[in-house]
Amino acid sequence: MSNRLLTAITAILSLTSGTAMSAEAVPDAPVASSFAGELLAIVLPLAFIIVGLLVVLRLVRRRYGLTGPDAPLSILQILPLGPRERLVLVKSRSGRVFTVGVAAQNVSFITDLDAADIASPDQPEGVAE
Repeated sequence: MSNRLLTAITAILSLTSGTAMSAEAVPDAPVASSFAGELLAIVLPLAFIIVGLLVVLRLVRRRYGLTGPDAPLSILQILPLGPRERLVLVKSRSGRVFTVGVAAQNVSFITDLDAADIASPDQPEGVAE
């Protein structure tokens, strides 16, 4: 630990205990820290936290099936209609596609769609590219 940190810790401890100590009363600790050591002391715990969060995210995704190709529902398209209103195309795992209206206070089913409704339109034969 650096001398400043050690001095600050002892000053805080002396304030909480009610006794007064001077900064000179702190014995000199050997200074063996370097920039690389301090950087490692910051980066290593941060890396462990990030890895831990990624593991938790992966477990949650597996447990609840939130994303991926086998997710129970997936959003195909969102069409904004107003500041808080949207029309959403949702596809289920079975391949059924339906339209849902989403507003600020409610969600309402609108209609089922056929495969022909969803397929991208082919270009007419007479149109040059």
